[in-house]
Amino acid sequence: MKTSFLLIILLTNFGIIACAPVANKKTTLTAQDLAQDRRTREIILSDQEIESDAYSELYSDNKIKKLCHININAYNGATLITGEAPTEELKAKIISLVQVIDNVKMVHDNIKIAKPSSQESQSNDQFITQTVKTALKQIRTLPDFDPAMIKVVTENGIVYLMGLVHREEGTVVINVTKLQPNIRQIITVFEYAD
Repeated sequence: MKTSFLLIILLTNFGIIACAPVANKKTTLTAQDLAQDRRTREIILSDQEIESDAYSELYSDNKIKKLCHININAYNGATLITGEAPTEELKAKIISLVQVIDNVKMVHDNIKIAKPSSQESQSNDQFITQTVKTALKQIRTLPDFDPAMIKVVTENGIVYLMGLVHREEGTVVINVTKLQPNIRQIITVFEYAD
């Protein structure tokens, strides 16, 4: 009887733990996150909400979900949409769905009319992104610069750089990025603080 009771308590506790919601890393901001970013806490959370709402909206549409490869990145309300859509109609639908999301200030449309990129291409893009991020960590000549302030997105070998930067910082970031291998093009989506 005692063993059965303990077993029930143990299973009940396990069930509670197993059903507990997992904290989304993006919604938890640490003091370090805030120290590494020029955006306010509210704007960072707003940008995360833009991304979350956009994915939710886009992938609730079966056609977009099945036929497109789309990435959404928001920084200070500027929203970068990259990826591939097979038709102009689907591309237009994606843009129109994202434009009406709360707090989207501007949409940077970089969707290509093409079939979704291959897994190999997406893996290569991830590698390029990591290479650029690693290179940015080596910048030591800029006071008050933290590489975590730069959002790096790569799609089909094209590197997009987002962030709230000073012009000198932007120039150095672009020059460091240019030195990395396998980059077809660099597009900046910087907002300049000066």
